[in-house]
Amino acid sequence: MPNVLDIEPLDPLACAPYGVMLGTPALSDDPATYLSPASDYWRTHLFAPGDDQPAEILWVIYRKQPATVARLEAHLLTQQAIVPLTGPIVQIVATSNAEGLPDPATLRAFEITPGTGLCMHPRTWHATRVEQPEVTCLMLTRPSTTRDLTAHLIQGKSLVESSIAHIPLYELSDRAD
Repeated sequence: MPNVLDIEPLDPLACAPYGVMLGTPALSDDPATYLSPASDYWRTHLFAPGDDQPAEILWVIYRKQPATVARLEAHLLTQQAIVPLTGPIVQIVATSNAEGLPDPATLRAFEITPGTGLCMHPRTWHATRVEQPEVTCLMLTRPSTTRDLTAHLIQGKSLVESSIAHIPLYELSDRAD
């Protein structure tokens, strides 16, 4: 029987061990904030793609899969941001144990709704699930990490900038209130 993993709302404090919540309200005392009747803008986070790499914007479509997770991936050199555009996603995350593998004690599942996002720290283990037939997301990462993962998934090449690990089977439960 699989372990049960409750789905929680995304919250800045709850997600802090894994990354930075995107889509939080503006801080009016921040010098990068501009609020006016016509438009507002504010900085949420400075993205760090890693040494000598530009940030890469990807369009990602996630399709409905079983509400279970037994495999996580981590990107070793870069942050990775995920922002759902057309519907909510469930982002499963974990930190690493002393051996650099996913620590099951830190496993969490956050519902991320359009208008919010999560910028994960390097080495944050993660997987994404959706409950709709498909959800389009914007993703920020680095080009070499994308090429590395694509070569692994298509050609079976060894991973250099990412890692994939199997974990005990977890089944996502209903959302926690």
